[in-house]
Amino acid sequence: MAMVAPSLLSADFTNFAAALDFLEQAGADMVHCDVMDGSFVPNISFGQPMIAALRKKTKLPLDVHLMVQEPGRYVGEFAAAGADIITVHAEACTHLHRTLQQIKETGTKAGVALNPATPLSVLEYVMDYVDLILCMSVNPGFGGQKFIPAVFEKVRKAAKMILASKRDILLEVDGGVNEENAPELRKAGATLLVAGNAVFKNADSAAAIRHIRGDSLL
Repeated sequence: MAMVAPSLLSADFTNFAAALDFLEQAGADMVHCDVMDGSFVPNISFGQPMIAALRKKTKLPLDVHLMVQEPGRYVGEFAAAGADIITVHAEACTHLHRTLQQIKETGTKAGVALNPATPLSVLEYVMDYVDLILCMSVNPGFGGQKFIPAVFEKVRKAAKMILASKRDILLEVDGGVNEENAPELRKAGATLLVAGNAVFKNADSAAAIRHIRGDSLL
């Protein structure tokens, strides 16, 4: 099985409180929060005040994905706002090691996201500072994109990398995840799956979460 973190990027932006209640009732494991700056990615979503507001409305862990340039500038603020995990893009950090240290110093779990074309080798010398590896299965910046099949092999290699590290590291996949490709992602070694439209646009979101997680196999 894998945990499921529905992405608020697919929720109704006019009523996040209702979306959080909805996710709790549907059985989500975490809430994935996509923070976009309009620079590293084309779109702008929301920032620290929204994370602080979400924190007041749910006990679910907040998986905060910073799609922003030089995220080290904001790590302290997002940690203070209530993030449980802060994930930064390797491509957006001039000094990745330093940024991960900053996250860890706040007491928050640290994640590194890799775009589809970014090799896993960038993680080689920071594995001791990583609690989560996020393999993007679309190019970041837009919801509702199609899954890139080449990421299956990348997830398999990432899982082997985590095993070799002998560390407890979550392996997350984000982008186009649905009930059809989730089984292969779990088999490849993914332990946390981000799903947006596959959950929020489904008539039976609770069933969708169960299927993506793999509960239906029990």
